[in-house]
Amino acid sequence: MTESRDYLEMSFRSIECFKDGKLDAQELGKLLVIAERDGEIDDNEIRVLQNIISRIKPDEIDQAMHEKLTEIVSKVAA
Repeated sequence: MTESRDYLEMSFRSIECFKDGKLDAQELGKLLVIAERDGEIDDNEIRVLQNIISRIKPDEIDQAMHEKLTEIVSKVAA
């Protein structure tokens, strides 16, 4: 089985998402879809998601973002 390269696509797309200086819940959701595309979230994808999440500022966390972050945590902590 070949290693998934989805984490590279996630990294590239996250750069595009942050171009306006901020990531919203919809953009984060699209990155999660890429991570889940092959049926599992692997270690590289988790690392990329953690890196992306670490760049979110507290004042950017609205209700939609909070729900998306909670969803991601539940999926990568399992």
